[in-house]
Amino acid sequence: MMGSRGGMLGWTVVRVVFGLTLALLHGLPKVTGGVEQFARGVAALGFPYPTFFAWCAALAELVGGLLVAVGLFTRPAAAFAGFTMMVALYRHRVDPFARMELALLYFSVMLAAVLIGAGPLSLDAKVRHRA
Repeated sequence: MMGSRGGMLGWTVVRVVFGLTLALLHGLPKVTGGVEQFARGVAALGFPYPTFFAWCAALAELVGGLLVAVGLFTRPAAAFAGFTMMVALYRHRVDPFARMELALLYFSVMLAAVLIGAGPLSLDAKVRHRA
């Protein structure tokens, strides 16, 4: 897949779009004012220290999404964001599929980023070639 120009470009588009949308549409709103409400939802899941874990999840979405988008520290960033999406899937396990669909899509792309890496069109590739 990554050997072809289409595969490289296709994976880059997926990585950038999913990373940016996770960061800007989900992480950023939580970080800039929605953490308290989000922490109540985390508390309802039974997590100890819900405010701490809400911040961890919000930052995993914001920072992790941005790092995946630019392709820097892609595997660890995607692992944190993917774990957050696993918790979101757990949260939505009793909801209709349409409520869990977005978490499933983000989880799938983050898992792919952990397995594949950022690819050649990324900051990870630039850093690796300088060393």
